[in-house]
Amino acid sequence: MVAGGNSSCSSGKGKSHLSPNKIVYGFSLVEGKASHPMEDYHVAEFTQINGHELGLYAIFDGHLGDNVPSYLQKNLFQNILSEANFWVHPIRAIMKAYDKTDKAILRHTPDFARGGSTAVTVILIDGVKLLVANVGDSRAVVCQRGRAIQLSTDHEPSTERVSIEDKGGFVSNFPGDVPRVNGQLAVSRAFGDRSLKSHLRSDPDVREWDIDSDTEFLILASDGLWKVMDNEEATNFVSKIKDPQMAAKQLTSEALKRESKDDISCIVVQFRNLR
Repeated sequence: MVAGGNSSCSSGKGKSHLSPNKIVYGFSLVEGKASHPMEDYHVAEFTQINGHELGLYAIFDGHLGDNVPSYLQKNLFQNILSEANFWVHPIRAIMKAYDKTDKAILRHTPDFARGGSTAVTVILIDGVKLLVANVGDSRAVVCQRGRAIQLSTDHEPSTERVSIEDKGGFVSNFPGDVPRVNGQLAVSRAFGDRSLKSHLRSDPDVREWDIDSDTEFLILASDGLWKVMDNEEATNFVSKIKDPQMAAKQLTSEALKRESKDDISCIVVQFRNLR
């Protein structure tokens, strides 16, 4: 397993041993310029379960401490794959596991009393199918025939205002700032965040995607990248680089050059051998 977080900078790579199209991945995490320690965690690994090869990839972007993303890194995939109906109804299993995991976080008092985390998770089954789920604004983007296709949904307070207000909350729109739930959180869905939970959702958007011969690569990244780079810029960047670890490192470096202040985490998964 290649997983980590809470360090100023880390990177690495890995590859499939069973999938016929030699899937490879690379990752890079860089601490932002904010006055707090690194709060991003990630998972990137291949594993074998029930005769299947699974690629597990995730970015967990914490806020108000690293307890929640660290917990997600250790437990979320395990909770998903332990659902009895995962192989029959995977989307239902993922949604159930997200809910169970959020409830478990909220029971951890006082360790997780203040903190929260967004998440984008991807399960790659036998190199041919993606299961993408997310809460918050970390993002998954696939490149197919040179075209950027966003597979996740950005959960922003402005787009889910009705849901927030129906639960008794409000969305602030102060000049020079981004919309925030109750003037605090810039996403409308997250794990944890006990003080805002009555106004937040933690149910993920889940999408399936079939890998075909035209599917080139996948990018997962925290909002530290997407705040300064759009989907097309990111895929154009990666398409010129053969090595996925180098692609991830150059994406995070470019985000720093563009003065992204947040922690920046990125995973690149290539579905064809470009060497």
